[in-house]
Amino acid sequence: MAALEPVRIALYRPADIAKLLGCSEWWIREQARRRRIPFSWIGGSYRFTDDHLTEIIRLFEVRPADVAPSLSEPPSISRPRVARPTQQGVRLRARTPRRALGAGPPSSTAA
Repeated sequence: MAALEPVRIALYRPADIAKLLGCSEWWIREQARRRRIPFSWIGGSYRFTDDHLTEIIRLFEVRPADVAPSLSEPPSISRPRVARPTQQGVRLRARTPRRALGAGPPSSTAA
């Protein structure tokens, strides 16, 4: 009967993954805490395998758009329409500041 050999799985700490990805350890922990990236919870701390690292890279991969804009047509920019008043609007005026009216702080001797 052949003896089973122990399987060696590399487990990385958040600091190791952060160094590999070029980001902060805080970001790795925060993404794991919010369940946005795969991880293992071993011994009360986050641990990552090679498969986890590969999946994290895939999750944040950005692909080019399927359809490239035509070079002959200018890009269309959708801007919200601003309602223009048709009639003369009411002109607003700022209030006169209290200090200009001579009103000081309330006195404490008022009976």
